[in-house]
Amino acid sequence: MFGPPRAKRRWRLLILLLAVLIGIWAYGLFSFVGMIPQKPTKAERSTDAIVVLTGGSDRLKEGLTLLSAKKAKKLFVSGVYRGNDVRRLLEIQQHNPADLLCCISLGYSATSTASNAIETAEWIIDQNYRSFRLVTANYHMPRSLLEFRHHMPALEIIPHAVFPAQFKRAQWWLWPGTAALIFSEYTKYIVASMRRKMEKLSSISTNGTPAP
Repeated sequence: MFGPPRAKRRWRLLILLLAVLIGIWAYGLFSFVGMIPQKPTKAERSTDAIVVLTGGSDRLKEGLTLLSAKKAKKLFVSGVYRGNDVRRLLEIQQHNPADLLCCISLGYSATSTASNAIETAEWIIDQNYRSFRLVTANYHMPRSLLEFRHHMPALEIIPHAVFPAQFKRAQWWLWPGTAALIFSEYTKYIVASMRRKMEKLSSISTNGTPAP
């Protein structure tokens, strides 16, 4: 009998397929890491609003600094725990509530990045704003922009990353905690991307036009 046995050919094909999939995954991973901001964004111009996503004290601190510098008319904090109010958040951040109390709004319904985008879109539409600066951690920015641009494609969104001290962007593979966080964010980014593509395909099959 000539040629390798059929079982061997199958194993070789499986190994080849697995190698290709790993290669695609690794290429996507390093492309994703390249999307993570490495340097702070200079707030040289103003926007209508500043949007802060909860998840770290540095995010709110940066948002309040931008608001104090009059880089926007209002600050919106999405995903706030119920029971907290503006005065309480300002006291935690050691800001005088009287100075900024009038210019901050809180959103309590968001529990994920996707719902952050929905909650923010509702507030932005209600305020009739056309631009905002998005403040979140650098590792969280790629997925945040994906979700926010999906829900607000016509708005100008300026990414403004903060840099948590425990996240080591340079040589991230040497830091287990950072590597685990990047793997997690990359996986979530893939899931979010696939969900958006499926929504577009579903919209095309139903209405004949892609979803925005």
